[in-house]
Amino acid sequence: MPASEAERIAELLKSAKTIAVVGLSYSPSRTSYRVSGYMQAQGYRIIPVNPTITESLGEKAYASLLDVPEKIDVVNIFRRSEAVPEIVEQAIQLKVPAIWMQEGVVHDVAAEKARQAGIFVVMDRCILKEHEKRM
Repeated sequence: MPASEAERIAELLKSAKTIAVVGLSYSPSRTSYRVSGYMQAQGYRIIPVNPTITESLGEKAYASLLDVPEKIDVVNIFRRSEAVPEIVEQAIQLKVPAIWMQEGVVHDVAAEKARQAGIFVVMDRCILKEHEKRM
C-alpha cells in the first residue's frame, strides 16, 4: 500500500539535507527568507536560487537550478505559479527527488509532469508549517 502524502512528507523532511530555494530573497521581511532561515536553523543546507542576488542567509546564490554544483534533495519554489513549469523542467533534468511548491503556488500540469518523471511533489503547502507539525 502506498504511503499517505503526510507520511511521505514526514519521510522527506527527515531524509532531505539540501534544499534549493527558487526565489529566495535576501530581505528578512520576505516570507522566503523567514521560511528558509527557519529550515536552515533546523539543520538543512539552504541553496538560494535567484538570478537577482549574489547571496542570502550566508550562502552563495545561483541564477538557476542548473547552475547549482551539488546534489539537491528538495527544490522549494517561492515563485509565481506561472514560473513553475520551467523550474520543474530543470528539476527533472537534474533528477531532483522532490519539488515543494509553497502556499499559493499551484501548477497542476507541471506537478503531473514532475510526478511522471518520478519526482515527489508537494503543492500549496508551507514547508515551515509542515516541519513544525511533524518534527
